[in-house]
Amino acid sequence: MPTLAFQMPDRGGGPTGPRIRVGRPSRRVRTLLMTLGVLAVLGMVFTMFAGFWTDWLWYRSVNYSSVFTTTLWTKIGLFFVFGLLMALAVGFNIWLAHRMRPPLSAMSMEQQNLDRYRMGIAPYKKWLLLGITALVGLIAGASASGQWRTWLMWVNGVSFGQKDPQFKLDVSFYAFDLPWYRFLLGFGFAATILALIAAALTHYLYGGLRITSPGARATAAATGHLSVLLGIFVALKAVAYWLDRYGLAVKSSDFKATDSWTGLRYVDANAYLPAKTILFCIAVICALLFFATLWRRTWQLPVIGFGLMVLSAILIGGLYPAIVQKFQVQPNEQAKEAPYVEKNLKATREAYGIDDSQVTEYPGTAQTEDKTKLRDDVTDAASIRIMDPNVVSPTFQQLQQIRNYYAFPTNLDVDRYTKDGKDQDTVIGLRELNYDGIPKRNWINDHFRYTHGYGVVAAEGTSADSGGRPSFTESDLPSKGDLGSYEQRVYYGERTTTYSIVGGPQKEIDYSDDSGEKTYSYEGDSGVNLANPVNRAAYAVAFSEPQILYSGAIGDGSRILYNRTPKERVEAIAPWLTIDGDAYPAVVDGRIQWIVDAYTTTNGYPYASRTTLGDTTADSLTATNDQRAVVAQQNQVNYIRNSVKATVDAYSGEVKLYQWDTKDPVLKTWMKAFPDTVEPRSEISGDLMAHLRYPQDLFKVQRELLTRYHVKDPTTFLSGSEVWQVPDDPTNKTGDAVPPYYLSMKMPDQQEQTFSLTTTLTPNGRDNLSAFVAVNADPGTRDYGKIRILKLPTSTTVSGPKQVQSQFNSQQDIAETIRLLRGGDSEVEYGNLLTVPLDGGLLYVEPVYVRGGGLKYPLLRKVLVTYGGQTAFEDTLEQALDKVFGGQGTPVEPPPGEDEGTGEGEATEPPPTSDNPTVQEALNDAQKAFEAGQEALKNNDWEAYGKAQKDLEDALRKAEEAQSAEGGGAGGGESSPGPDAGRSS
Repeated sequence: MPTLAFQMPDRGGGPTGPRIRVGRPSRRVRTLLMTLGVLAVLGMVFTMFAGFWTDWLWYRSVNYSSVFTTTLWTKIGLFFVFGLLMALAVGFNIWLAHRMRPPLSAMSMEQQNLDRYRMGIAPYKKWLLLGITALVGLIAGASASGQWRTWLMWVNGVSFGQKDPQFKLDVSFYAFDLPWYRFLLGFGFAATILALIAAALTHYLYGGLRITSPGARATAAATGHLSVLLGIFVALKAVAYWLDRYGLAVKSSDFKATDSWTGLRYVDANAYLPAKTILFCIAVICALLFFATLWRRTWQLPVIGFGLMVLSAILIGGLYPAIVQKFQVQPNEQAKEAPYVEKNLKATREAYGIDDSQVTEYPGTAQTEDKTKLRDDVTDAASIRIMDPNVVSPTFQQLQQIRNYYAFPTNLDVDRYTKDGKDQDTVIGLRELNYDGIPKRNWINDHFRYTHGYGVVAAEGTSADSGGRPSFTESDLPSKGDLGSYEQRVYYGERTTTYSIVGGPQKEIDYSDDSGEKTYSYEGDSGVNLANPVNRAAYAVAFSEPQILYSGAIGDGSRILYNRTPKERVEAIAPWLTIDGDAYPAVVDGRIQWIVDAYTTTNGYPYASRTTLGDTTADSLTATNDQRAVVAQQNQVNYIRNSVKATVDAYSGEVKLYQWDTKDPVLKTWMKAFPDTVEPRSEISGDLMAHLRYPQDLFKVQRELLTRYHVKDPTTFLSGSEVWQVPDDPTNKTGDAVPPYYLSMKMPDQQEQTFSLTTTLTPNGRDNLSAFVAVNADPGTRDYGKIRILKLPTSTTVSGPKQVQSQFNSQQDIAETIRLLRGGDSEVEYGNLLTVPLDGGLLYVEPVYVRGGGLKYPLLRKVLVTYGGQTAFEDTLEQALDKVFGGQGTPVEPPPGEDEGTGEGEATEPPPTSDNPTVQEALNDAQKAFEAGQEALKNNDWEAYGKAQKDLEDALRKAEEAQSAEGGGAGGGESSPGPDAGRSS
């Protein structure tokens, strides 16, 4: 060990103690420190390499490596070009200021006092210059690389074929060119200001500028140098004034009767526009005066010119427009603003795709006096869906989960499937992997054993069985039913948020049935191969999981799957798209495909008003469901198109992008930037086309705009008398907007039902109905995407959703029934309040579910129906319709489980059985209690009904406890009572 010692200070002119010397670290210590330093640097380098390498491997695995390389090289190019420009601008001006320094003999006392600073940096001035230029270059380059989208849109921009009404320029100038010009202008300002500051400091340090010394404040060289930089700054300001003229066409501002106004108003066209032109001319003259100091060597004229420019900006650019607004516009606002409002109306309707909306006056009251004649018309008007996909997920979970490590999404989806040659609205969900339900959590189980979900579960949307449960058309494990044969394993899904390592030595749990647990090894080519040790090391670093590097569970054939949610995969492959918040599954050509709607957007469409996507796409469902993403939270746009339909294979993870809007210039621009990433629309198979639909988020944006832009008359728009609003969802207490609903229905001008997306609108600040809106959501029809608006008369009051819900709750017999249904610890849940146009009036239908205390999942118990002032609250939709219309409809074949002879919905199947005597006894008691409750309901004996419900809960609780005791906690519910067990509820 080296001897380290210290020498005590000599306080009396000589040594006062033993002399101890400070020794240098030994060679071994220096070597160790150097080694640690090298290892630290190598670790940092490998960490950065790991992130880059894993990204490259992932893009290559999904066959979209061109997206990675195009984006990467664009960022690198922008980084080096603009970083170098910034470094040169600052470095050159520092060098030039140093070269122009005056001789030491000419320096004042103030400058001679700075000599020690000059002497201090003299040995390092080259390194200091390089360090400063490198720092500003790195910052500028990093900032510029973030503008890769702006660059690609500018260099690949495609014409819109439409011109703005003010400057007669193609819309592409505002959408693609102007953002890039503004970036260049901002970069120029930043470079000029930094160069000016650096030059001024250098001149001051070396005597070119003086602050306190008498005499001239600057040398002639410093004056000329700084004047040129100031002239460049003012010249850039002139360019900014010129671009501001075009910026008026996409400028947002507050305006009467609108939340956000975009485009020129009267004051913009007649005050701001000429003011910007005048200020541009003044700025050009002022810049020339600064450049003239190279010959005049005085700042007198440039300073006067700059002061006049500032004063002009205040008077011409600020005060004059305010005077015009006050004395010309306000006294006659409607007449002055009407031409500009008309331009805004036209541009906004075009930009959001609502220009072809069809507005029809609708009476809102039945035109046929004898309502019994309308009973059969209901079936033609709509396939009324009484299975609410946003309520019945717990029912799917309880009856079809099968194992705890499976789960369904909080909100199921609505799709169409053909049965007996007829399209049928179907509620569908995937049995996805639920990591919280894995019996024993550890690294092997989480990432090697439990890797995928299994199967589709689907039910008819228009019916329920006798117990209030869904009528399943695809169920059990493995799933079987009407969907035929398909690959059922779900490796990619909305709940699959972590990585899995598959295909290697470790077998996966496939599914379990009566014969025991089945194992499986992934056979697809998805993911990244981990056989390469470099890949394993990179992923060990990228995922902060060292076990990936040395685990024996990884071997030949092992592949790592990640970025597994449909939204993540499409966003990564097409970062230039805005992704819809709700991907939905469909069985297509023997595979489970996630269908993802994607949008192209811009906020540079002239005269079109802006909206914030995060606000307009939020509703009562997004507020209560964390897994339902809200599209682009704070993304402001004023142009949107559903230009791409994407699919993600649930087994292989394969992503395909299809061109849906073949006319969209924004999509064409991105297809030029990223060639061969989007397939033509003709590649969409017929089976896939049958499951495509109009996207909810786009419709929510459009309905929000339609609350104001359904009118075409500028005077009406300015008055605000026709402003509508999206009503709050009356079926819950969140206070959020009612979501739109998918429903097969027929609008008055249609000959047959089409799959549609519907919503209601109310007057601003009131609860009665203003309009019913439906868009054709079936791409197999000719008028797909056409928005139809039934406008209710303002002279009469038609009840809106909130008022209809209040009428339901206020009727004494209905309120009493609901009170009894809530007996014990049961909960009543209201389903979607559907609205259907019928014979000039509006039919409202709402399913009512009861979540019994022991059941933990909702079952359909009642159906509310109202039409023309008549309301019914019955056990089935048919009974409620019969009561409202005073007649019976054409008999239909009852779903399985209903008594075809009585029509009362009594069970014909035997009660559920169990090998456990205690469980069987409890199930028998539950069956008896259920039958007693049904009998009490028929006789309106509410006291007996309440007692039967209590007995039912007790029996079910007893059965559940006995079954849990028998299973010994095996999965805590992995042995589901199955669909039949729910009958007793």
